[in-house]
Amino acid sequence: MIAVRKGKTKILIDLSKCGPDGDIDPRNCTKCLKQCDRPVFHLHHVIVDGDDSWDPSYWQVTPVYISQCTRCMRCIDVCPVNAISVSW
Repeated sequence: MIAVRKGKTKILIDLSKCGPDGDIDPRNCTKCLKQCDRPVFHLHHVIVDGDDSWDPSYWQVTPVYISQCTRCMRCIDVCPVNAISVSW
């Protein structure tokens, strides 16, 4: 059976939970990256305002290739801080 995809997929990451100012450092987690069979998410450095805009401690996960999402919802299931939402 093949799932019919209706509507455009939207993936949001709550950066107050996962990100530079979040509850966890995404570099120490990466569960969503490991769980996803497709290359939907990207872990990358973030340039921030402040004294040291290139501080290497600022990282975040961004859904880059959203069209690759199969809507399996495994990323939501494994996120320890419930930072991911998927809708369409």
